[in-house]
Formats: sequence, C-alpha cells, structure tokens
Amino acid sequence: RTSLTDEDEIISRIGGAEVVLTNKTPISKETMDKCPNLKMIAVLATGYNVINYDYAKEKGIPVCNVPTYGTACVGQYAIALLLEVCHHIGHHDKTVHEGKWANHIDWCYWDHSLIELDGKTAGIIGFGRIGQTTGRIAKALGMKVLAYDPYVKELPEEFQSYVTLCGENEVISGCDFLSLHLPLNDETRNMISAPQLASMKAGAYVINAARGGIVNEKDLYEALVSGHIAGAAMDVSEVEPMAEENPLRTLDNVIITPHIGMYSKEAIGAVSLICA
Repeated sequence: RTSLTDEDEIISRIGGAEVVLTNKTPISKETMDKCPNLKMIAVLATGYNVINYDYAKEKGIPVCNVPTYGTACVGQYAIALLLEVCHHIGHHDKTVHEGKWANHIDWCYWDHSLIELDGKTAGIIGFGRIGQTTGRIAKALGMKVLAYDPYVKELPEEFQSYVTLCGENEVISGCDFLSLHLPLNDETRNMISAPQLASMKAGAYVINAARGGIVNEKDLYEALVSGHIAGAAMDVSEVEPMAEENPLRTLDNVIITPHIGMYSKEAIGAVSLICA
C-alpha cells in the first residue's frame, strides 16, 4: 500500500530495516525512534512533506526524493486541467453519452462558456522543472507567462524571450490563470488565501497540481461562490483522500481529480528505476 497511515503497522512493517522506501506513507518522529536501525529514507515521489525531515536530519538519517521522474507528466497534467476549465470536455462528453445531443433541438449546445487561451496570461508560482515545463506549453498555446520563484534570480536563456520574472504579488494580480508548482512546507502552507484571491483579477482561475495545503480551501470556496474567482481545477486536496464533507465538491465551477497527475505509465516506470 502507498498510503498506510496506522503508525503501529508502519513501525511493524519497517521492523529492523535499514532503508525504507515510501510514497504517501508518513514517517514520523515516533516511527524513527522506534525503528533504531533506520539509516536512510527514500521517497518514491518528488514531494517529501510526509517525512519529518527536520527530525531525520537531527538523527543523521538522509532523506532523498525523486525530483525528475514526473516533470513532463505533471506539467502536461496542469495544462490538461487548464484546458478542462476552458472547455469542460468531460462534462460535455458525459451529456452526449446521456443522450442530450441526440435529443437536442439545435445542432450543438454548450453548458459552460468556452475560453480561448491565446493572448491570456498564465501566472506560474514555482518556476522549477515542472513550472518551466508548464510555461513552455503555455507559450505554445499563445499565452503570456508571468513567473515567481524565490530561488530563481535569473531566467534560463530559453525563457527570457517570453517569461517575465516578477514578484509573487505581481504574478497573482496580473494573471488570468494561476498555476501552482511548489512544495508544501511551513513557508507555502496557505500561501493562496483570502488576500491573494481577492487581489486576483475578477473572473480569474486557479489551477493546483502541486499540494492541497498551498491553497486555503475555505477561502477558495468563498471566492468561487462569490464569483470573484470564476473557477478552479485541482488534482490535490488539503486532506487526501478528500473529505466527503468538503464543500468544493458541491460546486460546478470546480474540477477535482484524485491526485493522479504524476501517474503516467512512463513516470511510474521511471520513479522506481531512478530511486534504485
């Protein structure tokens, strides 16, 4: 299992092992203390927030991840979410299968406004590997690109002609579509909350294929209900699996998928090989 959460079972499964390979299963302070032979933790993923890495550092246990395996597919998936909020292909496909087109008086119909991306502005927060991949595809769609990354002081040469590197607030307020590509940690948790959402253009969209906790879901819900934010597409949630009572599930201007952006067959093959 990739998402075991019972601590006693986690400790039992690790036992006397020296190396642990994990994906979504958390490795806590208690687990490390009760598994004294542990000498290395390898995360079969890019994000490593499931590990208490500060305590691992105290104990001298290296924590490694696989930062490159899903670069192409997660960037592609972020753009897929973007295209879905523009065209609602899944919804319209469902209505055709249900017979709406066959029984419609007109030759075509649309239940949502369709949006053309050419000339629109993509705002990318987190301009590492995945953010850069997303930016390349956004350019191919005719979009302008604003990017913010506290660790990127100068753009690589290939991006200098079409990406504007600017501050976090400038990206948020200047974009039509905000796409998030950064890890979840103490600095990024609730990074997109009520003040940031309020500063976005009326009618803008939020795309999150990174981590759920980066966006405050309560504030996002309120911004969506008010209409200030026109829609959102997210492959992640603050609590995963998503809680049944999560109000975002009730909104028809939100597209939600179950954290699958990195699960292409190519990426799954690569993550094991790279980790090994």
